[in-house]
Amino acid sequence: MNDGGARVRIGLVAAAAALCLGMGGAAASEPPSLERGEALWAKCHSCHTYQRGGRNLVGPRLYGVFGRKAGSVSDYHYSEAMKKSGIVWNDATLDGYLAATQDFMPGNKMYGGLAIEQDRIDLLYWLKKVTAPPGR
Repeated sequence: MNDGGARVRIGLVAAAAALCLGMGGAAASEPPSLERGEALWAKCHSCHTYQRGGRNLVGPRLYGVFGRKAGSVSDYHYSEAMKKSGIVWNDATLDGYLAATQDFMPGNKMYGGLAIEQDRIDLLYWLKKVTAPPGR
């Protein structure tokens, strides 16, 4: 992390708490929506696929992303920052990454993301459903 690492770590803790609450806790502003998550995918689909056996585009395929080590899709060319990050993708790490990709991981290839917390909650809720291998 960069010199703003403390700020990013605090943001990750807050994002993780918000995401947990948003995934069914009483304090959520809105419950997560699969329909909104699917609609938000329109912002991602030009660079990523999510289907099993999907191909890599500008970004790697996201099938099986939850629980996967960052930078580990063998047939995708990642940035050094991503390969060396040691991150495992879960609700909190994906939320932090999507909130501010370059602050979260300076030097990675992705720019953009979703600034609105509810958008991230909805997208990740949907993405978790559609990218999970059978039996998970």
